[in-house]
Amino acid sequence: MAEVAELKDIASQIRRDIVRMVHAVQSGHPGGSLGCTDFFTALYFNVMQHNPAFNMDGVGEDIFFLSNGHISPVFYSTLARSGYFDVKELSTFRKIDSRLQGHPTTHEHLPGIRVASGSLGQGMSVAIGAALAKKFNNDSHLVYSLHGDGELDEGQNWEAIMFAGHHKVDNLVATVDWNGQQIDGPTSKVMDLGDLRVKFEAFKWLTLEMDGNDMDDVIATMAKAKGLTGQGKPVCILMKTAMGKGVDFMEGSHEWHGIAPNNDQLAKALAQLPETLGDY
Repeated sequence: MAEVAELKDIASQIRRDIVRMVHAVQSGHPGGSLGCTDFFTALYFNVMQHNPAFNMDGVGEDIFFLSNGHISPVFYSTLARSGYFDVKELSTFRKIDSRLQGHPTTHEHLPGIRVASGSLGQGMSVAIGAALAKKFNNDSHLVYSLHGDGELDEGQNWEAIMFAGHHKVDNLVATVDWNGQQIDGPTSKVMDLGDLRVKFEAFKWLTLEMDGNDMDDVIATMAKAKGLTGQGKPVCILMKTAMGKGVDFMEGSHEWHGIAPNNDQLAKALAQLPETLGDY
């Protein structure tokens, strides 16, 4: 289990991976990936009990589902850096015949990927199903998931959220990347989400808030969330992040949702992100 100082170093390297991967093919989604890097780092290097040897069923370990699959760069880098596959494979991101497609897929048989997540709004249902399977199998491990706030515009989420509260799916910790940005602009202008905490609590969830770009807060809040499982209610973490976190000219702007940096921008980004584990 990595400590905070080491986690920060890992996060810096993952951010380097993200901008290099997206730049290399001039395609991908750097903004949300950078914003969620601290969460992924904490989850895989401190919070979850998981096995990089990878078995698809996930029996006897904690498992994770990424619902907003367009932030695949951070997911792929985290999986590689935590031992699921060779870090060198990151250089194949979004290339022909690569296992690292723009949105994660299962037919590529990439270790760590349990569900295809190109279509938004489906991950909550999948995570709830997996959590119920663990209950049926008397597996005491937890299911974690991540969702975009803009993704909550999809109605399927709310059916699933209502189901989980009613059926007491209390071995699930679902985190919402609450960055207030989506591809067309601020969520407040595209379709205002209102008070998310009140909404989740109305659907019988236990709800926490955390600063997703403060590693100490991420570790503390994830530990608190784990302590709330098994009490008859699913757990939601509303995670405040800055899209593009770690690269000053990207931070807080929806414009970096899905565009790649040019050569000069890559150089500026890498100058702000220390190389700590070695580039691929």
